[in-house]
Amino acid sequence: MAIEVGTEAPEFELKDNHGATVKLSDFRGEKNVVLLFYPFAFTGVCTGELCALRDELPKFVNDDVQLLAVSNDSIHTLRVFGEQEGLEYPLLSDFWPHGNTSRAYGVFDEDKGCAVRGTFIIDKAGVVRWTVVNGLPDARDLNEYVKALDTL
Repeated sequence: MAIEVGTEAPEFELKDNHGATVKLSDFRGEKNVVLLFYPFAFTGVCTGELCALRDELPKFVNDDVQLLAVSNDSIHTLRVFGEQEGLEYPLLSDFWPHGNTSRAYGVFDEDKGCAVRGTFIIDKAGVVRWTVVNGLPDARDLNEYVKALDTL
């Protein structure tokens, strides 16, 4: 069960596709965060979603907002994926301990061993203000993220 709107977002510390450490608390007081969990790099729906974000990047990475995309892939896989698709935002690896952050947010599918499509908009105070969780085959609507960000 995904964490609910109004709760404090669980802290995490993950490596990005370039090996840098990223913590949710790095953005506290500075930026709202769009935290997007996706199953795996190089899969059709995931690639489509992440490239759609790339194509609308100024809405999701700017002075007020930071996009963080999380999968259970290794940082090495994410590096190649990011370079191949021209993704210029952090791709975070929840590879080891496998799925710990995905579990903390309630979006880890134990049977499949990966995160489902969960998105959390976290305000500058670290509180979840909007969320949506879709099944593995179901792409999310990016326009809904924009609407939710406009309310902050």
